[in-house]
Amino acid sequence: MTKEDAVVRVGRALRLVLLIALAVLFLVPFYLLVRNGLSSEQDITAPEWTFFPSKPRWGNITELFDDTSVPFARSLLNSALIAVATTLGTLPLASLAGYGLARVPYRHADKVCYAVLGTLLVPAAVTFVPSFVLVSSLGWISTCRGLIVPTLFPAFACFVFRQYFLGFPAELEDAAQVDGLGQWRTYWLVVVPNARPVFAAVGTIVFVGAWNSFLWPLVIGQDRNAWTVQVALASFTTSQVVRVHELFVAAAVSILPLLVVFLCFQRWIVAGVERSGID
Repeated sequence: MTKEDAVVRVGRALRLVLLIALAVLFLVPFYLLVRNGLSSEQDITAPEWTFFPSKPRWGNITELFDDTSVPFARSLLNSALIAVATTLGTLPLASLAGYGLARVPYRHADKVCYAVLGTLLVPAAVTFVPSFVLVSSLGWISTCRGLIVPTLFPAFACFVFRQYFLGFPAELEDAAQVDGLGQWRTYWLVVVPNARPVFAAVGTIVFVGAWNSFLWPLVIGQDRNAWTVQVALASFTTSQVVRVHELFVAAAVSILPLLVVFLCFQRWIVAGVERSGID
């Protein structure tokens, strides 16, 4: 074995060790969620640390859903409905806007794009109160409309689609139009099927963001039946009591949908961002 081969092998070994260490660090929070979620309050707060409870309390899961003070099952359903509806509403709106800015001939298209991007520079605190006043005046407090409609057009999603469509082969669209397809049918029958990685990546990001949203659902969802999962998690910690074991098991349950979505679409996230042309 030559010296160069030895250096390569050592480099690979060090890289493997580093990846394993990073994977362990990444899994530690999930281990803590499962460990504490299946423990009693005494085991969690005990001065002696145990790797895993000797008698896992699987009844903590039943206790979580039987707790009448926090409608956790309803909160999971609300979050799922809001996240899915937000994703399904955002994708066509943002993709059409991005396609229009990239392909429709209009001399002010760049200015409109800069205006859309400029909204990313506006702090959320500046628009929060006007948005709340508008939603309140429409009577959408504690409704799905109030939680979904104001979040349907993120500027970032529009920008990602525009960047992708700028690099989309124009020859495919020209060929479709030669075959008699108009611009609308060209978009749906040619562009969209070839843009599935970007749709999957943007959809995943939007879904995760909607699921993890806290401040807007906290203010708008004033009725207990309108709570999302993040608001329900916060309700386990009050000034009077902190139900630690329920909080941990609830957090573990709440991340399961995100893990499923991420595992299903993880390869599309990288592919979509790469194809969008963002450095």
